[in-house]
Amino acid sequence: MSCVVVTHWVHPEVEAFLRNHAEVDGNATRESWPQAELLRRLHEADAAIIFMPDRVDGEFLDAAPRLRVVAGAFKGYDNIDLAACARRGVRVTIVEDLLTTPTADLAVALLLALARNVIPGDRLVRGPGYAGWRPILYGAGLAGGTVGIVGFGRLGRAIAKRLEAFEATVRLHDPAARGDPRWLALDDLLEASDHVVLAAPLAPSTFHALDARGLQRMRPGAFLVNIGRGSVVDEEAVAAALASGRLAGYAADVFEFEDLSRSDRPHAVSPALLDFPDRTVFTPHLGSAVDDVRGEIAMQAARSVVDVLQGRPPRGEVTPR
Repeated sequence: MSCVVVTHWVHPEVEAFLRNHAEVDGNATRESWPQAELLRRLHEADAAIIFMPDRVDGEFLDAAPRLRVVAGAFKGYDNIDLAACARRGVRVTIVEDLLTTPTADLAVALLLALARNVIPGDRLVRGPGYAGWRPILYGAGLAGGTVGIVGFGRLGRAIAKRLEAFEATVRLHDPAARGDPRWLALDDLLEASDHVVLAAPLAPSTFHALDARGLQRMRPGAFLVNIGRGSVVDEEAVAAALASGRLAGYAADVFEFEDLSRSDRPHAVSPALLDFPDRTVFTPHLGSAVDDVRGEIAMQAARSVVDVLQGRPPRGEVTPR
């Protein structure tokens, strides 16, 4: 019988579905296995369901000589060496659609939290001597403003739809969307936008797309939200822009140290970013942290595994570009 390694906790119904088709070696904890433990378990794996903390590289593949499919329970796949998988005949699948709606919701929530001073307002109410409403903590609304979206795939389009409901003007930058009348070159978008939302995947062309130079092109007092991948920004440059006052606030659900495709990634969130608690909002990948959605994401990954094990083309397959 085939063996499926599941590297992180999944809902019981997902594991039950897999056990109807294969032996399952699953991580029952909420923590990642130590690397040596993961590699040991991969030795007998015909399939692996992986998650964002995992990195599929030569070491991973060397440990799994029987591996036929890697199913990512996520949308982006910069932590998978697609070319190495293809050379070894290992198919790769992702779950492309289910994260879009909850992540778009969070993008707007983060922008509103920044613009309307939600975090410092909460701190004020909880602090000593709160005396009720006072004319402080004035923020910015979205209606009538311009929000630039960098990255206009499914996620970018979903964010735009929500922002337009707030009566904001949307501008976008994505090489694949040049035909859209809202499209602007990146520098022009940064200069034209009151706020910028990053919804781009991590690729060589998007690495540090918002660096010190790009941040300098943004309007003074603008807010920046990163909901795509951490390394689409240079976190040290963001911290410097906050310190100078050029950037009014920064919110992120993703961070540079999480991007496992980078051998030079930092080991933690930039300490400099943490020095601005009233002007930053940080969340631990809440974009996908919706219970029923997470369950369905893992279930779709499981279905892709079963497709391959039973000789069918898997849904969500990706190939090297």
